[in-house]
Amino acid sequence: MDLGIAGKRALVCASSKGLGRGCAEALAEAGVNLVMNARGAEALEATAQHIRDTYGVSVETVACDVTTEEGRAQLLDVAGEVDILVNNAGGPPPGMWTDWDRDDFIKALDANMLTPIALIKALVPGMQKRGWGRVVNITSQSVKSPIAVLGLSNSARAGLTGYVAGTSRQVCGDGVIINNLLPGLHDTDRANSLDTGAAAAQGITKEEARANREATIPAGRYGTPREFGATCAFMCSQYAGFMVGQNVLLDGGAYNSTM
Repeated sequence: MDLGIAGKRALVCASSKGLGRGCAEALAEAGVNLVMNARGAEALEATAQHIRDTYGVSVETVACDVTTEEGRAQLLDVAGEVDILVNNAGGPPPGMWTDWDRDDFIKALDANMLTPIALIKALVPGMQKRGWGRVVNITSQSVKSPIAVLGLSNSARAGLTGYVAGTSRQVCGDGVIINNLLPGLHDTDRANSLDTGAAAAQGITKEEARANREATIPAGRYGTPREFGATCAFMCSQYAGFMVGQNVLLDGGAYNSTM
């Protein structure tokens, strides 16, 4: 399927590895030129070079902390006018509701709500002026089904979801489509870290911890960054113009609901 976005320009945040990398590779495969961002310069440049060599698209990199004003200014200066924005950031640390104070919530909001909003506000007006744009925010299945130990993430990502619900309907008439992509468990470094922590806490092997979590997923496995990225690329395509303000769940059936 021709996604109709070859030659477009995309900014993909947190894209040196994991789900962000999956999205960057899928867009590159569709012929999209990239601006990639991550905090670690070495991993970022290695991924960027792989994408250049594999897909033949232009890839610019900006190693910075996009949750800071300085980092965003640096990133936006390089990005310039983009057609596609993929917002992505790692989630806050787990804990219990009694563990978190105001500073913890501010950090979570900065990373998982306020930074995506700042990038939307900076880049969407240009998309509106040009009459075409796509924004995909990578959030979490916890927006639909809260995870108790991830209360910081539940709160911040739910706030972004509410913002997108209203904003997406205000800009779609200008050809700018904003949606959210909600991952469940995927085979990434973060999942590996969570499996390692669960194994240590339960006194079992990491393989056993993973098997236990896979057993909670009707699909019987973790998702892959490649299939996640392919979904993201479709949401950025010419065919997604009537999909407005939606929360697309990619969790292997873990969220049990009729609608």
